[in-house]
Parts: sequence; C-alpha cells; structure tokens
Amino acid sequence: MDFGLVLQTDPPASRVVSLMQRAERNGFRYGWTFDSAVLWQEPFVIHSRVLAHTQQLRVGPMVTNPSTRTWEVTASTFATLNDMYGNRTVCGIGRGDSAMRVVGRPPNTLARLGEAIDVIRDLAEGREARIDGHPIRIPWIRDGELPVWMAAYGPKALALAGRKADGFILQLADPYLTEWMVKSVREAAADAGRDPDAITICVAAPAYVGDDLAHARDQCRWFGGMVGNHVADLVARYGEHSSLVPEELTSYITSRHGYDYGHHGRAGNPSADFVPDEIVDRFCLLGPAQAHIAKLRALRDLGVDQFAVYAMHDAREHVIDTYGQQIIPAVNG
Repeated sequence: MDFGLVLQTDPPASRVVSLMQRAERNGFRYGWTFDSAVLWQEPFVIHSRVLAHTQQLRVGPMVTNPSTRTWEVTASTFATLNDMYGNRTVCGIGRGDSAMRVVGRPPNTLARLGEAIDVIRDLAEGREARIDGHPIRIPWIRDGELPVWMAAYGPKALALAGRKADGFILQLADPYLTEWMVKSVREAAADAGRDPDAITICVAAPAYVGDDLAHARDQCRWFGGMVGNHVADLVARYGEHSSLVPEELTSYITSRHGYDYGHHGRAGNPSADFVPDEIVDRFCLLGPAQAHIAKLRALRDLGVDQFAVYAMHDAREHVIDTYGQQIIPAVNG
C-alpha cells in the first residue's frame, strides 16, 4: 500500500514544503494539497517548490475542479510541472465543493466533470482535444503522463469514475462504505469494457495517533462536517432513505444545520458540531498505532492501493513520524 500526505496550503508555503519533505523521508510516496483559491494559497505554485525539494514524491490537488481554471490552463500547468520534474504529478479532480461554494457558485455537473477528465488528460499528455468545439493541442509537450483520479460518493459519480478515471479518491475510511463504493467503481469500469483492477483506489481521511481518544476525535471531527457537505448533496438528489445510497453514509446529517466555509477543514470547526463520535471513529483512523495498522490492513484487503493522511490537526509531525517508523513498515512488511 502507498501512503500520501494531504495538507492545506496555509501560509507560509515553506511549512507545507517542509512537511512534504518530512513525509517523503518517512516513506510517503504522494503529497496532496487542497485546492480552493480563496481559502488557501495557490497550490500549483507550492507544488513546484515541493517537487523541487523532494526526490520521488508525486504531487497533486485533492481535489481540483473543472471551473476555477480553464481546462487548457489546468493541463498546461500539470504538463509544465511534469516537464520540469519528470512526470511526478497526479490530477485529483471532483465537482468542486469549497472552491465553488465559497464564491457563490454551485458544484460542477457530472457531465462537465466527465468531459473535463478526458480533455485535461489528453492535452496534458500531448494529444489533441476539443474545447467548445475547437480542436486544441499543446505543441511543446513530449512524453507527457497525467493520471486523473476522480473523487466521488454517489452512485452516478462512482459510475463516472469507473468509466473515465485512472484512479478513484474516496474521502472517508469506513471499511463497509469503502467496500460498497470500490465495488461500484469496479463494476462500472467492467461495464465500460475497462480493466477494473487498473483503477487505483485511494482512501483519504484524517489519522491521529495516540491514546487520548476524546482529544483525537475533537481534532478530527471537522472531517465529518466536510464529508457532510457531499452527503447533503446526495440526500437532496436521491432522498433521505434511498436504496441507491447506504443509510450508513446519510443518516448522520439529520442534525446538520448549515456550513461555514470559513472554518472548512480545520480542527474545532463549529459547523461540525452535529457529527457524532461514531462517525469520527468510522470515517477516520484514531487510537494507538496498532489500531491504525489493523484498519489499514482491512482497507488494503478491500483493494485500497493508497491511504492519504489528512493532517489538519495539532500533531502533524508526530503522525508523519509514527507512520514512517511504525505503521507503514507494519502494513507493508
């Protein structure tokens, strides 16, 4: 199993670079950042510094979307980084949550997202694509390579990931839901004539190592609030008790009462006060190192190829070091 580190691009950017270097020294192979231009600093500028100050780390957004940048700009940005540092980027992409909603725009449609996946990949790898009916090719790209991994929760989005994406990003670490969603993605891939096993499965969630479970929950409760934004969209689309979406995913948002993106992705987020301890325990990795190892082995057995650690809490260095010294060796040993 591969491991990644996910950070927000809070200033100073040098701090993000330093933590990514620390992660690489500890055996992490991927470095991810949020992508929301109003809430945090521009990630692709910082990605360039991360790539320059690491040796093998692959970097990308978790996740970008098809609207905050035009598709040819997104493709050219990835291709430029790859040309400079040797095909070490991954395009994580989704409909857009904070990046869109914080400026008053709705998330992208799945149809637009599906089209963007194809166009961005083709352009970044040097092939011709059509944008608004116009054929476009970036002529300076040579030997470009850009895997595109799609974030998804609902049945239609999971099916799109199976049909189009090179990888699937699932932002929660509940084994039951992981099994259901991975199965949905792989079945959609098979129905589309693709090799289901060729799709990389990445689970991303907060990890907090320690014996003080109450403190760990408080540091990671924000994550249930963030996931709740996407779950609320599913409930609005499919209904509260739809057979298409597991109740294990939807039932916990019944007490949700709005969301303030000013606290998005941060420990102590007051908009996550509706999230019960049970959801924090299910969605995140908490407790002593052995508890992390056991859950990661269970996820690996379900077909998960990478676990990406959200490190938005007060123990980032400790978690990175403990994963490097104890958890990654045990999971992969």
